[in-house]
Formats: sequence, C-alpha cells, structure tokens
Amino acid sequence: MNPSTATFLRIGAGCLATLLVVLPAVWGGFALWYQIPGGTTSKLFSVLGWTAFSIVMLVTIWQVRIALGLLIFVVAFAPLMVWWVSIPPSNDGQWADDVARMTTGTVDGSRVTLYNVRNFDWRSKTDYTPRWETRTYDLDRMRSVDMIMSYWGMPAIAHMLISFGFDDGTYVVFSVEIRRQTFQAFSEIGGFFKEFELSIIASDERDVVRVRTNFRGEDAYLYQLRIPVSAMRSLFLGYVGEANSLIDTPRFYNTLTVNCTTLVYQMMKRIVGYLPMDYRLLLSGYLPEYVYSVHGLNQNLSMEELRARGRITDRAKQAGRSPDFSAEIRKGLPGMDLPAQ
Repeated sequence: MNPSTATFLRIGAGCLATLLVVLPAVWGGFALWYQIPGGTTSKLFSVLGWTAFSIVMLVTIWQVRIALGLLIFVVAFAPLMVWWVSIPPSNDGQWADDVARMTTGTVDGSRVTLYNVRNFDWRSKTDYTPRWETRTYDLDRMRSVDMIMSYWGMPAIAHMLISFGFDDGTYVVFSVEIRRQTFQAFSEIGGFFKEFELSIIASDERDVVRVRTNFRGEDAYLYQLRIPVSAMRSLFLGYVGEANSLIDTPRFYNTLTVNCTTLVYQMMKRIVGYLPMDYRLLLSGYLPEYVYSVHGLNQNLSMEELRARGRITDRAKQAGRSPDFSAEIRKGLPGMDLPAQ
C-alpha cells in the first residue's frame, strides 16, 4: 500500500472513529445533565468531567492510536449505558397540581366510569380551583370524535387532544401529558432524557381547552374526525386501557417516540389494521394534514379551509366560563352536527 493511500485510509478511519465518539459523548452529556442526582453544581461537574474525558479520547484517536481511543471510550461508555437503563419511571413524586392525579376507568358493558376526570376552574395560569370528578359515559350514546390541535410556538409542534362527544351535549377530552413535578417546567430536550413520566388525563373541555387558549396563549384548532362509530368506541376504550396500564406500569414520556401523537397513532393502527408511516407523525403540528391525507377529515373542503374555519381560539376566549362552552366553540365549524344541549 503506498503512503498516500495509507494516509487517506487513516484519515477516513479517524473521521469515522470521531463520529462514533462524538455522538455518544453528546448524548451522554445530556443524559448526565438531566438525570444525575443533585443540584446544578453536581450536574455541571459531571458534564464537564465527561466532556473532558471525551476530548482526551478524541486526541488519543488522532494522536496515538484509533483503536486504543475507541476501546477506552467504549469501556467508559458501557457503565453509563447500564446506569441509564437502570433509571426506572415512577408514579411517586411531588406532582404539579394539574397532573397530580391520573385518570383510570372501569368498563361495564357499554358504560364506562372514569375516575379523576379533571375539571379545574381556571382564573389564570397560577390561580385555579382544583376539581377531580368521577363521571360515567354510555358508549352507545357516543356521536363524535374531535381532534384539537394546540400550538404555542413553531407550526411544526403542537399538542393533540382527542374529544369524545355524546348525544346529550357532553364532551370528555383525553390528553397525553407529561407528568412534571412541582419544580419542573416543560422541556422538549428534557423529554428525550427521561425527565418526565407519562400521564393520560381525561378532562372537561372547558378546563383543558380554555386553559390553553385563554391563559397559556396557545392557538387551538378543532377538526371532526370521520371514523366509524365502532372505531370511536375502540379509541375511547384504548385510552382507558392505556391510562389504567400506567397505574401499574409507569412509563417515561419521550418527545419523539412516546407522546400525544405516537400513542394515538399506535391505538388507531390497532383499530384499523394499517396506517402509513409519515414524517408528520413526528412533527405533530402537521398531523391534521396527515389525517386529511388518509381521509380522516371532511373531504368536501380543502385542508386550508378546514384549518381556517376550525380555529377556535377566539371562540374559546369569548365563551370563557360559559356552561355551554363546548357548543359555543363549535358554532360555525364545518361538518359539525351539534347535539341538543
């Protein structure tokens, strides 16, 4: 092998080895920051120590031997992975008031009783009267399923709520939530690193929609799903089953793989048998376009028309604490067949 070829191969191997160190090193730094016990000081020292070690390994790769640098890094990275895998989710914590309880349900024929249905009376983001209620629903009286998308920043990111409507004008909303503790604030990055447990909460619409539009400054859109009644019932029971399972088997929320969109996708996939994978399942803000493409929304109007006419933010602000909140936010929405109050 001539010298130029050997040099080229060494540079290529060094670049590959660098990549194999840098990516796990960056991941490990975030994992330590979000999960190492203690305050900011211990987190900072852990991350700085790990960063310094990783830099030394990169120098070893380029200045000493590639294989030696990789081997030492792998030996050090293995205990980090063992520690990471050993971190368990838990239902024990000092939870924030709005996620302090978890919804559960029991099924008796067509009647489903939900426990810990949230029905807070919000006066501001921090001023509210907590209420957790027990409610019973008859699946034979289910008439609609609506998808509510709530945006707070970039158009690619949104929170999805699924609202089930019944022929007496009542609605109950299921929301897949992060279960944060009192000292925690939501972090998209932290959601990749086991910072939050997963929670499924059933809520009154006037609670869960109004707090987002009226007090958190979010922008909400409502779309009525076009699915058979049997699928509506199965989706409702799917939520109940997932909520019950979290009581015995806690799970971590994950910004990418276990969130408000992917959980519903998995439930619907079990119900209908097949749903195509799509990047819009990950970029949740574009989920309405995905649902429209698989004919889950009204096909008589364009997606642009459905979005423009489905915006409920202003209606929610005007409805305020009205007892007819659900009916008022649906006035004028395309394809809505409102049941009598």
